[in-house]
Amino acid sequence: MCGVGSPQGGPRLAEGGGRNLRAVVLGGGGLTGRGSVRDLATGGRFDSVVAADLDPDLAAAAAKAAGPRAIAATLDVRDRTQLVELLRGATVCVNAVQYGFNLTVMEAALEAKVPYLDFGGLFHMTRRQLALDARFRSAGVLAIPGLGQVPGVSNVLAMEGCRDLERVESIVIRDGWRDLTVGGPEISFTWSPSTFLDEMVLPAMVFDHGRYREEPPMSGAEEFDFAPPVGRTRVYRTLHSEPATLPDSLAAKGIVHCEWKEGGPGIEVLRTMALLGLASDRPVDVRGQSVTPREFTLALLKREKLLGAPDGVALDDWEVCDLEIHGSKDGRPAVRHAVARFPPRPDWHLTATEYAVGVAGAVGAELIADGQVPHVGVVPPERCLPAGPFRAALARRGIRTAIVPPEPSLPEDWRGEPKRTSG
Repeated sequence: MCGVGSPQGGPRLAEGGGRNLRAVVLGGGGLTGRGSVRDLATGGRFDSVVAADLDPDLAAAAAKAAGPRAIAATLDVRDRTQLVELLRGATVCVNAVQYGFNLTVMEAALEAKVPYLDFGGLFHMTRRQLALDARFRSAGVLAIPGLGQVPGVSNVLAMEGCRDLERVESIVIRDGWRDLTVGGPEISFTWSPSTFLDEMVLPAMVFDHGRYREEPPMSGAEEFDFAPPVGRTRVYRTLHSEPATLPDSLAAKGIVHCEWKEGGPGIEVLRTMALLGLASDRPVDVRGQSVTPREFTLALLKREKLLGAPDGVALDDWEVCDLEIHGSKDGRPAVRHAVARFPPRPDWHLTATEYAVGVAGAVGAELIADGQVPHVGVVPPERCLPAGPFRAALARRGIRTAIVPPEPSLPEDWRGEPKRTSG
């Protein structure tokens, strides 16, 4: 491991005798991790933020963009010794690496006794992570799986939307996006391409009447009217993490049904790529060379500069998540919509997804550092995050949320969103 400055070492006493707060963002040079690094480094809560990445150039770029409190480090999370050494004494670990490494990083955080959060495990990994609860509780360490945008913000809104309902019949989470960027590419990846491709080919998991059932990926197509500027969008069932935890979290309210759907420009292209086998990990022989389709696809996307937004483009993409909740209150049927609108962050050169995922994780890290998440064990975000402070912190960053009713709908004039600030 190498870096700019020294990321190692435990908590130190800052000037005035206070505790020195250090956040470690693994995958800190990636599409979403760099957003966490910048938000944490400019938010004023942390004395230092480590942007750790397998790619030293990406780590250095993220640290440079985030300012003097950020430190770049080169790290392969598969190196257990180096990973534990980096984490030991940190205030919090934000895991922004590919979800297949979630258990690897969790084990290191447990050994280092450092609170942990990640951006999601695509249902099956999340369920495996929850199985570590007893070990984390025994060690007195907190781990929050799925604390990004969706999952994450979606989970907290689901719980808040159901808080005063006597019973919950169903929750359908729908996520849609629209790109108003002028002069941008026809397609680009603002989230892990590997994860996106998995969503397109793995069966969707739907919770219904006490059990999970598989549904074909990209099934259950429907048109849905999202808040502006997304508007009417076709959404499909895909594999996602929210149904992995919400049914258990709302079991006391008798939840019967929970599922996830998503859609927007480019989703059919992703499905075609997946069907062609470009997400496969099975090597193929090409003129005597063994080539893994997934690795080839990722290398090609990187070469063609299709990972993240291209340089020189004024970003103007938007995303809206709408949770339709059916239940009962005061003995009468109740229908609610918990809604979040996610803007881009053009001055940070982050798309709506990159910005929302990164800052949601950063907000979670700040709440942990501030002592507002007094839990241990492996706890999904809807069970441990204080909804009020979480939503307020998102609002300060330009991410508006609403529980309708009793709150008013999001303003139709999305251009009038409040100025974004960190902290």
